[in-house]
Amino acid sequence: MNSLNGTLGSGESSAAMFSLTQLQYHLGQATMGWNWFSIGAGLLTLLGGARSSPPLVDRTWNGTEYGCKCYLGDDCWPSDDSWVGLNSTVDGNLVVTIPPGAACHDTFEGPLGTVATYDAAACADATAMFADESWNVEKPAAALWTYFTNDTCRPTLNPSEPCTLGNYGVYVIVAKTKDHIKAGVDFARENNLRLIIRNTGHDFIGRSTGWGALVINTHSFQDIEFIAEYSGPGDYHSQAVTIGAGVQGRALLTKAHDQEPPVAVLTGECPTVGVAGGLIQGGGHGPLTPTYGMTADTALSFDVVTAAGEFLTANADENPDLFWALKGGGPSAYAVVLSVTMKTFPEQASTGTIIEINSTHTTDPEVFWEGVRIFHKYSNRIVDAGLYAYFELSEMRLHVKPIVGFKKEVAETTSTLQPLFDEFKANGIPYSTYEKYYPSLFDLYIDLFEDEEAGTSALTGGWMFAHQDVEENNDGIIEAFRTVMSPREDLNSQGFIIGHLWDAGHSVSVSNSATHPRFRNSTNFAIVALPVPFGATLAQKEDLQNVLTNIQDAAMKKAGPNGCAYINEGDPTQPDWQDHFWGSEYPKLLEIRKKWDPNGVFYAIATPGTEDWEVIEYGTRLCRKL
Repeated sequence: MNSLNGTLGSGESSAAMFSLTQLQYHLGQATMGWNWFSIGAGLLTLLGGARSSPPLVDRTWNGTEYGCKCYLGDDCWPSDDSWVGLNSTVDGNLVVTIPPGAACHDTFEGPLGTVATYDAAACADATAMFADESWNVEKPAAALWTYFTNDTCRPTLNPSEPCTLGNYGVYVIVAKTKDHIKAGVDFARENNLRLIIRNTGHDFIGRSTGWGALVINTHSFQDIEFIAEYSGPGDYHSQAVTIGAGVQGRALLTKAHDQEPPVAVLTGECPTVGVAGGLIQGGGHGPLTPTYGMTADTALSFDVVTAAGEFLTANADENPDLFWALKGGGPSAYAVVLSVTMKTFPEQASTGTIIEINSTHTTDPEVFWEGVRIFHKYSNRIVDAGLYAYFELSEMRLHVKPIVGFKKEVAETTSTLQPLFDEFKANGIPYSTYEKYYPSLFDLYIDLFEDEEAGTSALTGGWMFAHQDVEENNDGIIEAFRTVMSPREDLNSQGFIIGHLWDAGHSVSVSNSATHPRFRNSTNFAIVALPVPFGATLAQKEDLQNVLTNIQDAAMKKAGPNGCAYINEGDPTQPDWQDHFWGSEYPKLLEIRKKWDPNGVFYAIATPGTEDWEVIEYGTRLCRKL
């Protein structure tokens, strides 16, 4: 492949993108010393050419025949004129992906050629902000957790280190209008490209990245419109809000709090999560789940672009099958969400409680784990009272922040928790606790809920424990937690759990969404995380994936036979993921997927209809088994 020996200019590398318009400009600047090619035949050579080809590209991998998406270097890859035409159609918003850490490297060695990228000021910014969620969200293609990018091109003190594209998409449409999204869907469908829908990059299982893909970034869709009384369709006639695909939790709740009177919306617990896209399509859980169910339960209507490139509305009357599937049936599976209309609820005063047991309280592991056992023993009591709790569990650290009492006075929450505190004291468990009354849930949310840390590399699994599991086998659940913490002798204290105590059926016993029915009897949904060292070999990655699936998650499932898994925060490689993620809803979801996307324009791992698709050749090409 020809080399592009150019520079990006000050500040461009920090933007992690390079527009096709800039590419055209630089290609014409030979008099300025740029070694670029003309926008005609030269770029055609650069991009690998484009001629007609079968819908799928024949490929053999490990003795198995596949039909694959089209990638750079294949005869079917779109021509230079096609990419330039797409850029024109999307009003110049087609950009070339450059990883966020490229400013710290002398060059970016991308699939389109080599570009000089080092910029000291931009490198300092990337180094300082690489762990900041909001900084990463604003990048066109960045993934907040880097494992599925192949941990490529991180900030470094050694600029000579290689910087490659890894598993990022080649091009990104930074969509500003719904027509831009349609253009991207049409282009991917007509050229058999792998298509990624990316909003915030808040993604544990690699759905926001994809080797060689075209990415559609929906984050600029930030409209928020409150509705005094939703008039249907459906039987709901009260307050609502319509939000664009890019709106995040904190921004939505801030706008909701500014209403007269203030209202509440069911968002995720993390303030940076995009609400309309992956959250609702995966189901969605948050502080209001005990009161109003899953986020998907609050959806009233969607505006979408389908795999066929059609603009449609999906609600109780129009396209009701698509409406149901979009509510928890899997992200990036049926259509691209442009906006969603959701229920809102009266804002209420709330109480927040923090509980800590850590190495400042005790250095005795058995005392610590007895405290964890007692805490979890009362998890059914907590959710039965309509409380919500978020906790983090690692070696010698139980951090419960917060327990949320929506619409509850401090005395009411204290009454629920007092038996837990009494048992702590009776068993000599040292702990600290803090309670506070807030005039609104919004005030509690801003004060007690925290952004997560970006830039880390980890594998993620998880399991939900039902009421019956906690009641009958709490001690077994705690043993599973200990297995997660130290799954193997060489991985002692490496595991991590993020727990969420909520009962999605506490007030919404019958689901109107595609989420797993077992969530209506939930007590603790616990995320399992296992860090992956930067620079891990393929063999190391395969080994750690085996540990996550067959040791950590397996222990959780054995301890909770009445539970299930959650598509947004689970292990997509687990056996029988169809049943674990959706249970009895799966056959209907599969039928709907075949109707709305029969050719697999959309792909997100372990979503309905992806059984025959596989990412082969060491995590690169997306292919269908023949």
